[in-house]
Parts: sequence; structure tokens; C-alpha cells
Amino acid sequence: MANPPFNVDKVKAESCESAKRLPFGMPSINKNKEVGNGNYLWISYFYSYLNEKGRAGFVMASSATDGQGKDKDIRRKLVETGHVDVMISVGNNYFYTKSLPCSLWFFDKNKNEAIKDKVLFIDARNYYTVVDRTLNEWSEWQLKNLNAIVWLYRGETEKYTALLDEYRTILGKGDFEDILHQLKDELKDLQKRAKIEVEHAGRGDKKRIQGEYDEMIASKNEEVTVAKEANWLYEKFGDGGYKNILGLCKTAYTTDVAKDNDKDENENKISIEEKGWSLTPGAYVGVAPVEDDGVDFEERMAEIHLELLSLQAESNDLMDTISKNMKEMGL
Repeated sequence: MANPPFNVDKVKAESCESAKRLPFGMPSINKNKEVGNGNYLWISYFYSYLNEKGRAGFVMASSATDGQGKDKDIRRKLVETGHVDVMISVGNNYFYTKSLPCSLWFFDKNKNEAIKDKVLFIDARNYYTVVDRTLNEWSEWQLKNLNAIVWLYRGETEKYTALLDEYRTILGKGDFEDILHQLKDELKDLQKRAKIEVEHAGRGDKKRIQGEYDEMIASKNEEVTVAKEANWLYEKFGDGGYKNILGLCKTAYTTDVAKDNDKDENENKISIEEKGWSLTPGAYVGVAPVEDDGVDFEERMAEIHLELLSLQAESNDLMDTISKNMKEMGL
């Protein structure tokens, strides 16, 4: 596993060639006999380190999945080996100092027979948890769900089943969607009770009661989060078995020949060759339909308006109290 620096430039071509770690040839060289962009040096190096059963996973600039010229030639040779396993697109704001998107590349020289001529593409750019305005991440459960897609693609259904069992251990038995709705209702009820009790509590008890409810609300929020991820996974893949999901994941064949030799007539087949040897997941998975979030716009705007009026009234009361206290202090 590695996270190399992206787009390294001015790499001396002679030193690259002498290292003998370029099984697919040299990237483009400029008039100064330098490699202008080192992304495909890293990609070639990682591949060259693998033994006959080796695996590699690394982060790379998004632009590398679709580079042209010599990069495209190297990528074609790489795909034709059959050792490209999984490609994942990652959205913005996953780095502390940069906002640029990236891709995750996975090689496997020991792929099983069922997927030896295939590559799994996952577009995870719209699947993330917001940490703050400038940082996103995958939560623990989102990482498990992404792993689950790969397990199903590889035929490792027992791992997928174990994850469903883990969800059920935490959430209890029942339909994940029903559990999610129930937990959301419980969360709303808890938030309403907290507001009422804090408003009616004496000045000395407000902070304690708010703290107690904050803990309960945080715990319930965690349950809701787990239920959301369980439902997200189950509604797509059910009890197990890989399938292509529009806007999320799709398998593609390494060449047109591999596609034509597959006997599955029910699959919407596509090859990397016919896509110009691109390894960009978005070129394969398509765009998911926009889902209705079930929120009534006019009703929600009315609720927000009432909330603003309430906050404004509280602010006015607070200012009156502060002004009164300052007068009593002679200020």
C-alpha cells in the first residue's frame, strides 16, 4: 500500500531506465530527457514489485486514469495483463492540505478464475461523511460497505453475510428500512423532549439536563448512522450476490475478446478496450437517478421560519437580560 506524491516532474529518464522497473515501457520524455509527469513511473514501479501472487493498493491523481500518449500505451499493456483488480474514484476534500479528487488503484496477480478478465469500477465520489467544511472521510461503516462490494465481486459472500450479521447484532432483527424509520422517529422525539425539558428547567438545572440529553441524542444519532449504512448496502445487494448498480459500481471486461467469450447473455457487457483503455470509474458506472428525499419544501420552509422567529425571540430576551444586569452593575 502506498500514497505517492502526485504529478512529480523533471525525473531523469536515464535513472528510470537503469532501475529496470518499467515492464510496460517509459512514459513520455521531454527534450531535456526528463519524464514530465511521474504518475506512471509510480504505477509501473508498484506493479514491478509484485510476485506471482502479489497485490498492491495505492492512491493516485485522478488524471492518471485517463492520460493519453505514452501513458495510454502503458495503461493498455497493464490492463491486458488482467492484473488490474479494482478502481475507485474518490471525491474532493479527503486530504488535509489539498482539495483535489483522487483514485484508488488495486492490482492482484492472483485473481480467481471468475474475474480474471474483469475489473471492478466503483464511483464513490458521492459516498462520504462530512467532517467539516474542508474535510470529508469515509466512516467506519462506509469503509465496510465499500469492502463488501469488492467481496461480492470476488465471490466472497461469506464476508458479506458476516457484515450483515454484524449490522443485525447492533440493530436487532427486522427490516433495515423499518429500523431506520423507527430510529429517526425516536431521535426526533428525543430532541423535542430535550428542548421542552431544558426550557422548563430551573437556571441551575439547565446545563445538567442539556448535557444528559446531548449524550442520549449522540448515542441515538450513532444508531441512526449504522441503520442508514445497513439499509444503503442491503437495498442494493440484498442477502448477497454482486450486481452492477447504476452510478455506483460496474464490472468491465479487459478486452472485447474477453467480453465476447463470456457466456452470460443477460449482462450488459462493456469492455475497457472499447472505452479507449480508460480506467475512470465514471466512464463505466453511469449516473444514478436523483432520489426524492421525501421532504415537503413548503412545509420545511414554514418550520424553518418558525424556528427563526423562536430564536429571534430568545435573542431579544437575552439582550434584555444582559442590559438589565449591566444597569444593576451601574454600567
